[in-house]
Amino acid sequence: MSAIHPVILCGGSGTRLWPMSRKAMPKPFLPLVSAETLFEQAVRRVAGDERFAPPMVVAGATHADIITAQLGDAPGARLVIEPAAKNTAPAIALAAALLPADAVMLVCPSDHHIADAAAFRAAALAAAALAREDWLVSFGIAADRPETGYGYLRRGEPLAGGYAIRTFVEKPDRARAEAYLASGEYSWNGGIFAFRAGQLLAEIAAYRPEMARLVLEAVAGGATDGVCFHPAREPFAAIAGDSIDYAVMENTARAAMVPADMGWSDIGNWAALADALVGEADDSGNIVRGRADLAACSGVFAMTDGPRISAVGLEDVCIIVSGGEVLVTTRDGAQAVGKLPGAINQ
Repeated sequence: MSAIHPVILCGGSGTRLWPMSRKAMPKPFLPLVSAETLFEQAVRRVAGDERFAPPMVVAGATHADIITAQLGDAPGARLVIEPAAKNTAPAIALAAALLPADAVMLVCPSDHHIADAAAFRAAALAAAALAREDWLVSFGIAADRPETGYGYLRRGEPLAGGYAIRTFVEKPDRARAEAYLASGEYSWNGGIFAFRAGQLLAEIAAYRPEMARLVLEAVAGGATDGVCFHPAREPFAAIAGDSIDYAVMENTARAAMVPADMGWSDIGNWAALADALVGEADDSGNIVRGRADLAACSGVFAMTDGPRISAVGLEDVCIIVSGGEVLVTTRDGAQAVGKLPGAINQ
């Protein structure tokens, strides 16, 4: 059976983890959870496993040098340089157009944390089996709390190794999230997918024909430079950007999901990073990276790249000092960090 082709998407401006994450060095390329960056973890997760082909990375030119450096000597890796940021559907379509029609592609964000790599690979194999049957497959992340920051997938009829998707649900309010968790029918939409390349392109052609046409034109007019592929700029720039969920997954009659319980986090804000680092917490739930003195504090996440953080009597607060900037936010407020002027105008 042919190997699964990992496709790693590198996009975004890094605002939600400001001030540590910046446009020049956003979240995927930072060592947040371990000594490895999230991007390096994404590459290593399937490295050395003959069931997986070398990775294809899709990214903008701004971060090409960083990606090349962090890829290291990964044999057979390819880098597709997007001429413009057009959201996930065109990026994934580029990768599909560069693969054989029967290739199964495993689409992964570059900035997620997955604690259990073996569980990830098992879910990938189950998803690939469905993709070979022309299902368009999402990973349904096991929900362990009523999270309002994620979209949800509602399970439908059982399939071999997974389920048809009955409903895609946007980010719910707290009451709905609690009802979803209690029902046991819903999983988080983790933004990880498996497709047969030819089937995906056919679905994009059905629902976004102009996008499909322009992607194929950009690939046909593109150029290869070593391990890098540069799609033609003009047709790609003309694409109306869209996410893969809106462009395809919420329209297709072939949407499926595989359940995945693998210690997943999108590290979408400072509170999410603190949750991923919970193993480092002291008896009061405080997590410290760098120099910090905490007195009578609980649930405080303190991270500094130099100056000492001193705090007294705080609860459920994140304090981040990085690159001469200081951020203080409650855990609940961490979702809004990307809207701060410092994050927007970095």
